[in-house]
Amino acid sequence: MKITSTEVIVLGDPRPDAPVDDWIAERAFLQIHTDTGATGLAEVFAVPGGVARAALHGPDSLFGRLLVGEPVTTPERLRARLYESLLHASRRGWAVICIGAAEVALWDLYGQLLGQPVWRLLGAAGERGEFQTPAVSAPREVVPYATIVSAQWDAQSVLREQLAKAEALRDAGFRAVKIEPLRSAPATIIELTCRAREALGPEAMLAVDVGYLWNDVPTALRVAEQLAQYGVSFLETPFAVEALDAYSRLAQHSPVPLAAGEHAVTRHEFRDLLERGGVLVAQPYATTCGGFTETLRVVELARERGALVCPGNWGTDVLAAATIHLAAASPITPFYEYVPAQHYWSPLRRALREAGLPVVRGAVELPETPGIGVQLPRDVVEHFGL
Repeated sequence: MKITSTEVIVLGDPRPDAPVDDWIAERAFLQIHTDTGATGLAEVFAVPGGVARAALHGPDSLFGRLLVGEPVTTPERLRARLYESLLHASRRGWAVICIGAAEVALWDLYGQLLGQPVWRLLGAAGERGEFQTPAVSAPREVVPYATIVSAQWDAQSVLREQLAKAEALRDAGFRAVKIEPLRSAPATIIELTCRAREALGPEAMLAVDVGYLWNDVPTALRVAEQLAQYGVSFLETPFAVEALDAYSRLAQHSPVPLAAGEHAVTRHEFRDLLERGGVLVAQPYATTCGGFTETLRVVELARERGALVCPGNWGTDVLAAATIHLAAASPITPFYEYVPAQHYWSPLRRALREAGLPVVRGAVELPETPGIGVQLPRDVVEHFGL
């Protein structure tokens, strides 16, 4: 199997006429084509379409020229070739995110070549000992936490919209939920957490994301101390990701574990979050971090330090599929982030939901389809192409 071309497809929603809870202005997807007809797929999260095309589209692109003509052998080999080409350039940021997407697509091809699902090839799923696995999450499945956001951010809208979604997710069988009272006062955050816990019941996993809201440790600590009474699994991004001293000071006293890393690139940034920041829940994106190889290095860093890895994912069901394989391969991942498309406005997200791996009774059974297990439907490309 040899790579014949690389193709970046950019899709997006129509512009909404009113405030909505989720709008995908543009999203790039990478397809790597081969001489056997097999195609590898990855979602390039949070990279502008023009940048993704310059990096990955065709034999004249930054990385396409290094991939076209190469045999699909171990994805790590080709990832190393792309990364080392940046020796005198940017070794973080968008370039590494594009490499991460390329490596995920290569793993998709490699799984198809060997007739195996990617999670099995990543090798660590066997380390999920039953004595370490909650009864609701057998080793044959992984559990998503559904993330909730609002269309509007005044206190009443946040409470009304997010509680309605929490109740709908509960009724749909989700076992884990993350609320996002972004741009909110402490009183609103605490009230939403209290009411979400009442709506979800005592057994559901509940997390809180405040989206880099604070600049001072005392405010964050006062809120964390009150959130603890509601059994919150983690408090996500209380500070800007660069504020490692603030994370460290809060982590020393917070009764709720701190989470961060949704936009972190490479294991080196995660080492800072874990060691200097005291973060106990690392949240790498499968592509943003730099691909499966780099993300599994984050898993090892976290495992050595007694932390968890709960991969982030505000992508579509294409990125969700890659995240499922990552979660299955990690022995320290009780949950991964998931956007339940049926509860959001985005027509593109809803269309790609049909191509994704199904969530049944709040969990996803480990797929047996070779590769990642999803394809980009032609009709979706035609309808949402930019």
